[in-house]
Amino acid sequence: MSIIVRADWDDEAQVWVATSHDVDGLAVESDTLEALKDKVVAAITDLLELNGFAGDGGLPEIPVHIMSEQMARVPNPRF
Repeated sequence: MSIIVRADWDDEAQVWVATSHDVDGLAVESDTLEALKDKVVAAITDLLELNGFAGDGGLPEIPVHIMSEQMARVPNPRF
């Protein structure tokens, strides 16, 4: 089992926003991808525990794939 998280840059808010179809309720934002990663892992851990997936032995290690996307534009060269 692994979790896919999508991280998109919100140009208006100037933050990365992470969501996932694999974890209901995941919505995290941060100024940098590095900080977002830490917040995503903490939020997923909390959400899984709240939804009863921890069991008696705690949560197993689950790979989290954070897929980021940011759009850039090439200026129109005026010849």
